[in-house]
Amino acid sequence: MSRAKDIAKKNSLRAIRKKRVRGTIGRGTAQTPRVSVFKSNRYLSAQAINDIEGVTLAAASSKAMGLNVNKENAVKVAATFAEALKAAGIEEVVFDRNGYLYHGVIAAFADGLRENGIKL
Repeated sequence: MSRAKDIAKKNSLRAIRKKRVRGTIGRGTAQTPRVSVFKSNRYLSAQAINDIEGVTLAAASSKAMGLNVNKENAVKVAATFAEALKAAGIEEVVFDRNGYLYHGVIAAFADGLRENGIKL
């Protein structure tokens, strides 16, 4: 297979996982927003979304913090994001891994949220 076909297959499989995860966790509300995580090869970002009103309640990004994406930095981003959530009065969220496998950076981010008092 060519490189382009491999990338297209990888992206289509992630899209399938993304739909399956969204169907399982449901929609975010004002009391329990959906935390959507995006991971690229360079950065990690997360946002708390109220799907009913279609607004972002809090956000954090490793790019804004000047950090690359790895497990240690994911915990730092999670701590910053947890502070933003608490400032918005949010203690409980539903975690949307956005089609990514739950290991490595994504798992470290979720554990970092739990360590900082956010209930997933």
